[in-house]
Amino acid sequence: MTPSPASAAGLRGDPPGGRRATAVWAVGVSVYFVAVIFRTSLGVAGLDAVDRFHVGASALSTFSILQLLVYAGMQIPVGLLVDRLGTKKVLTMGAVLFTAGQLGFAFSPSYGTALASRALLGCGDALTFISVLRLGTRWFPARRGPLVAQLAGLVGMAGNLVSTLVLSRLLHGLGWTAAFGGSALAGAVVLLLVTLFLKDHPEGFEPEPPAHRGAAYVRRQIAASWREPGTRLGLWVHFTTQFPAMVFLLLWGLPFLVEAQGLTRATAGELLTLIVLSNMAVGLVYGQIVARHHEARLPLALGTVGATALMWAVTLSYPTLASADRAPMWLLVVLCAVLGACGPASMIGFDFARPANPPERQGTASGITNMGGFVASMTTLFAIGVLLDATGDNYTVAFCALFVLQAVGVSQILRLRRRAARRERERLVASRVETVHVPA
Repeated sequence: MTPSPASAAGLRGDPPGGRRATAVWAVGVSVYFVAVIFRTSLGVAGLDAVDRFHVGASALSTFSILQLLVYAGMQIPVGLLVDRLGTKKVLTMGAVLFTAGQLGFAFSPSYGTALASRALLGCGDALTFISVLRLGTRWFPARRGPLVAQLAGLVGMAGNLVSTLVLSRLLHGLGWTAAFGGSALAGAVVLLLVTLFLKDHPEGFEPEPPAHRGAAYVRRQIAASWREPGTRLGLWVHFTTQFPAMVFLLLWGLPFLVEAQGLTRATAGELLTLIVLSNMAVGLVYGQIVARHHEARLPLALGTVGATALMWAVTLSYPTLASADRAPMWLLVVLCAVLGACGPASMIGFDFARPANPPERQGTASGITNMGGFVASMTTLFAIGVLLDATGDNYTVAFCALFVLQAVGVSQILRLRRRAARRERERLVASRVETVHVPA
């Protein structure tokens, strides 16, 4: 006998969602919101950091590279921690660490202590996003997964918006220590919210108690996730789509717009804000499309990569082709609007990894996927810094590093796409057969 949809959902352990789920998820995603504010705070303070710590382009990029190195290196351990300890404990640790890092950065008297503070911040930041993804899968039905993930990304971009609009004004109005130190209070607030209100899962949907899990279990968990073509495809989609906007917002956007394009800081800040607003709008659209049409995942991802590459090629070549000093404002506006699609496109990577792995591996698979964009961002941040120092601040040459990373990523996506699609179809057929044969 074939069960009814409701009973099938119950047999699969699909969470009910609803207002309670939304409230709990909102607490968890508020931690990610604050983490993104702290992560991107250097993007509006890059030129101030040069003056404060007396460093050049390569040393400035080291701040973000170290932060992302810690972040990317922790993604698989974080996935394992979330699978093992649950969301609440991991988010609590994250809030403590990134708040301490932001506070340390506010009072750092030297370049070395500031670097250490950014590393600590990156460590806490690394614990947040995978935890929020897991919280979504524990509280909402699977069919809502793409939309919930995109909404989490949207909230993160709202954090970026706070950095661009609020923290930048505090920085220039109150000074370095007051701006960064005052913003650290937000970390204490979300830590309190998590402690008081967050729950790992709804009543009646408790996961099986974990057995003893040693090093052998960890190796099996990572190996099993990596063997799935969907996990690897998710990683490369994330790798290829996220980094152009991340690099621009995290560090090099403001210097590019001010020093290479001759804009004022205020105008440059407005363009960075446009990226964030575009990201939020596109995220809602992409989430709805993927939730309704799973086959649209790869065209959306590759289309975003193509549009991003085209806009960067036009922007960087325009002064030469048009015999102009810099790109016109309309072109910079279009570039920033297109860069806004990078974040939502990167979230599609999780929509390849999620169906490829069972619930007990979701954290690990998400951690592997999430490494992609941050490894690409870290590599590009370093390459741009080195090229700027080597070419006397030639931004046209330096930003060509973007195309190399995009080419690598697209080649891997095309290599893995058929295997991942075939494996996903096999899983779907097996799941349907298993559901049909559930006894009444």
